[in-house]
Amino acid sequence: MPNPSHLTWLNFRHKIYRRLVYGLMAMVMALGIGVATAQPSQAGWFELLIRGVQVVQLSNMSDAQEVDLGSGINRQIFESGGMNRYRNNSLNTYVDGIGQELAAVSDRPNIPYTFQIVEDESVNAFATMGGFVYVTTGLMRAADNEAELAGVIGHEIGHIVNRDAVQQMRQAAIAQGITGALGLNRDRLVNIGTQIALRLPASRNAEYAADQSGFNTMGRAGYDQTGMVTFMQKLVRQGSPPEFLSTHPDANNRVTALRQLDSEAASPAATAGLNANAYSTRVSALR
Repeated sequence: MPNPSHLTWLNFRHKIYRRLVYGLMAMVMALGIGVATAQPSQAGWFELLIRGVQVVQLSNMSDAQEVDLGSGINRQIFESGGMNRYRNNSLNTYVDGIGQELAAVSDRPNIPYTFQIVEDESVNAFATMGGFVYVTTGLMRAADNEAELAGVIGHEIGHIVNRDAVQQMRQAAIAQGITGALGLNRDRLVNIGTQIALRLPASRNAEYAADQSGFNTMGRAGYDQTGMVTFMQKLVRQGSPPEFLSTHPDANNRVTALRQLDSEAASPAATAGLNANAYSTRVSALR
């Protein structure tokens, strides 16, 4: 006959095993349901882990993926009616030429860049991932010379160099609970990218870094770097800083930081772009 103590031990092991199996099955089912239905405010540790994997994917986005998303964002910006292109081939060629010259000597020259003018009376400029930069007709009117315009374009290239839009998308993806693979969520990511480009200001550190990057790029391209300083000084003195200056950080602090950069400029021989009459002639269609 079996030893009663041995049977008791076997029964005990069987019960423990069964409880472990059932517990594991219940956990797997709960996790599966949680991934499928949890909202950001209800997300448990497992969904956060999954979401973190997607964050890594966004942070490690390849240049080709970034350009592809940027192209989709650019298309949606105009198709949604949020912005209208300024239909003047000569001026668009002029702005693109300035931008391409700057991009070629930037710290990220290995992606394609597209520079466009948009019809908007506000003094503004913005950029999205993948090399897409936009300047408004209002900003071009406000600039007194090509160096001032180049300073703004250089700043926006700085955002692309530092991949600021990608980092903003990463943060927005976390906030909105995106859990699918990058390719499966391209449309949603394009929507987020469009919102970021048109509405979401960059962080304080991102703005300072883009100023410095753009300032250095200007010097390498031969533009007088004081153009970036004088343009921002002029706009601050108007009393109502434009959108791209009125966000983080304080516009006066940015001017102070740029003046410090200008005093330490490593490219004192960079003097191009200060001819106000030549610039006025080039943008006469806007007057």
